[in-house]
Formats: sequence, C-alpha cells, structure tokens
Amino acid sequence: MTLSTVSEWTSFCGLLSVHDHASALLGCQMRFAVYTPPQALNGPVPVLWYLSGLTCTWANVMEKSGLQRAAAEHGIMIIAPDTSPRGDHVPDDEAYDLGQGAGFYLTATETPWDTHYRMDQYITRELPRLVEANFKADMTRQGIFGHSMGGHGALTLHFKHPDTYRSCSAFSPITSPARVPWGEKAFTAYIGPPSIAWEQYDATELVQNRQTGAHLLIDTGRADTFLDTQLQPDIFIEACRTAGQKLTYRLHDGYGHDYYFIATFMDDHIAHHAKVLKA
Repeated sequence: MTLSTVSEWTSFCGLLSVHDHASALLGCQMRFAVYTPPQALNGPVPVLWYLSGLTCTWANVMEKSGLQRAAAEHGIMIIAPDTSPRGDHVPDDEAYDLGQGAGFYLTATETPWDTHYRMDQYITRELPRLVEANFKADMTRQGIFGHSMGGHGALTLHFKHPDTYRSCSAFSPITSPARVPWGEKAFTAYIGPPSIAWEQYDATELVQNRQTGAHLLIDTGRADTFLDTQLQPDIFIEACRTAGQKLTYRLHDGYGHDYYFIATFMDDHIAHHAKVLKA
C-alpha cells in the first residue's frame, strides 16, 4: 500500500504527520494522523489508537486535546484514523449521525452501506499493516481509546481483541448503543433490525462474556447533554460489576461532551496506557 504524506509538524520534539492512502478494504481514499514521539529515534515505541466521535476526523484530537506533550513524555505513538470511509462515491446521509463521519466502527451488512463501511476491519487489519510498514511502531504493545462513538469503538474492539489492545480507556463512550437512539439508528441502518448481530457491537453485551484482564478507565462529564439519553453509564457500570471487569468510571462535575473536557483529562489517559504498555 502506497502512503503519501499530506503535512508534518514538529511538536514536543516529536513529529505530527498526516497521511493519505488508498484503502482496498473500504474502496476509497483514507486519511489518518500519527504522532511519533522523540523516543522513536532510538527504536520502535508502543502504539496507542485514538478513535474519534461523530462528525470528527483525525484533526479533532490532534489539534484540540494537547496529547503531544504527554505522548512525548511517555514515549507513546498515537494514531488517529478517520471515523468513516469518505468520497463522492461513498454512501452518505444528510444527518450527522449516519453515513460519512459516522462509521460506528462496525462492518455493515445492509445496502448501500455494506460496500464501504467496514471500519472495525480497517482499524484492526488494514491500517495496522500500513503503520507497521512505515513507522517505528512496536505492534506487540498496543492500546486503544476514544471519545463518544469512538469510545464505543475502543471498548468493543478491546473486548474482541484483548491480546492486541492490552490497555483501554474512553471519554464519554456510548457503552450501550443497542439501548440508545444513536446506536439504534446506526445499527438498524448498517446491520438491520435488532438481532444477535447488535450484541457484537455493544460493550455492555460483550463484557458479560468477554471480560478482560485490563483495568478500564472511563471519564464522563456530569454536564454532558447526552449523559441521560445517549450514554447512560449506569448500565455499563453494572454490567462490569456483575462480570467482574475491572473498571474506574469517573463522573466530573461541570464538564460536557467537548474537547475542553477531553484536554483536561488526556494526560491521565495517556499515563494509564503507558503504565501497561511500558511495563
């Protein structure tokens, strides 16, 4: 796979770079960003995947979260993929929560989405091969985290691939998508009416039978306008308690669903992953 560099910036003695490539899996051109810490000059470094939320691209986390300082301190490479396939020929919807920008990190089985929407396979199969071939990434030490829809993706991919993603955390994740409007709409469109297939993309369902040895860290703001309607953390917290999944779920007064919130606790999350990936 040919990789082209779109832009590069030096940050905290490391390098933030943005790249394009033709995705055979998704059938379109894809863009992603990589922060390579200065420690990579001495050899491969641990890899941390960040999955963004609805409407986002690589730019949101790389430009707004301030992650470069902590990533440079801990020597962690951070990769920010896009949130969906994109292009004029890729199916889309006029709503913000379906179609381009809203891939939900799953493999679609319903038309017209099934031709391109395979974001879980892209994150776990195609993009890692590209990263390993082009960057000083230690693929034996990987973690995953994300925000909102991306938090949903991070949790579900961790539960399905615990040996790949040894650490996991999330900001304001959609932990029970099969029970909330965002997930119900996306799942119906992408994978059809309610069925056992929905459970494969629902963290609350997955944790009941796929507990991992990881200690999950989740932060959510109490002032998040989506807290009661789309996030409903109590359902997931109880599922983890029942299943014996180690979880620290922190609710913070005054914080919302935005990158001011994410930037506040980003250092905590990178340190959480570094503790595992550098052990």
